[in-house]
Amino acid sequence: MTVPTAPPPPRLRWSGLTHVGTVRTNNEDAFLALRFDRHEVSYLGKTGEASGSAADFVFAVSDGMGGAKAGEFASRIAVEKITQLLPRSFQAAAHGLSTGFGDILAELFSAINHDLLKLGYSYEECAGMGATLSLGWFTPGWMYFGHLGDSRVYYLPRDGGITQVTHDHTHAGWLRRTGQIGEREARLHPFRNTLHQVLGAGQQSVEPQVGAVGCLPGDRFLFCSDGLVDGLWDRRIEEIVRESAAEIPVAQRLVEAAVENSGRDNTTAVVVEILPGA
Repeated sequence: MTVPTAPPPPRLRWSGLTHVGTVRTNNEDAFLALRFDRHEVSYLGKTGEASGSAADFVFAVSDGMGGAKAGEFASRIAVEKITQLLPRSFQAAAHGLSTGFGDILAELFSAINHDLLKLGYSYEECAGMGATLSLGWFTPGWMYFGHLGDSRVYYLPRDGGITQVTHDHTHAGWLRRTGQIGEREARLHPFRNTLHQVLGAGQQSVEPQVGAVGCLPGDRFLFCSDGLVDGLWDRRIEEIVRESAAEIPVAQRLVEAAVENSGRDNTTAVVVEILPGA
């Protein structure tokens, strides 16, 4: 009798890029690509490929806000806090996160919010600073996500289509989710940039959106700031992600196209593709 062998663990391929745009003088966006297990944390390069057999991966985008350099500082605090807290949770990941990932991510967002509030109260130049955060935690078979603000996570399944899995925490975002307006109206809405929820910025508590998406080889995920969305419609985002121009990283193609079409805001993209195991 032949015992079937389990398929090899999937591999991940990623690319990330951030651009200041053509109008602003400083970049308040930040992104993170991270590999971790219970022993160590490794920062990943802007592009790469690796097996998911012995470690978990985190990819995130944050868009800061505040006067002077405060927004730039806020987004970097948000992504750096991830490196301190998530590795402690690898043991939970190793035993399955189906019941615990929401609590872990909620604790992470609360800790980041606390740190931003503390700095805002302690230093005049940091008063009112805040940040969005869209994060994906990849374990074999799953992408667990946490989100706050108007950065986004998109899911592009292998069979086609594109779905925004995160909610824009804006009035325009709520109107679109409830079917009262479409993508075009949301892009032109006068309150499209007014955030209802954000990390820091005086908010004493936060309620991040958390969820999970099953991953199959061929699936792709996009993490991006609102600057990318300002320059590209969802349909064009899907076209670029699925193009086969392998010599140019996908994130670079997205960011360059968005900046060319708009460039009014900082623009950041991180694209992750699930590959068959080797």
